[in-house]
Amino acid sequence: MKEYAVIYEQGETNWGAIVPDLPGCVSIGTTFEEVQENVKEAIGLYLDVLLERGVPIPEPKHRTGIVTVAA
Repeated sequence: MKEYAVIYEQGETNWGAIVPDLPGCVSIGTTFEEVQENVKEAIGLYLDVLLERGVPIPEPKHRTGIVTVAA
């Protein structure tokens, strides 16, 4: 099992997701819950393509966190 960091961004009409450790692996969804499911599927498909091509699966290098500051 590998855990990849995902960055979510709320747009005007939908949610987007990018996976920094998997260049080009992105997804969208109407709701946050939908984009979470969609990006999970996108990661699976991305890794399947790498395996089919004989390309090594990248090790996760990014981490995410939340920092609280006075604003």
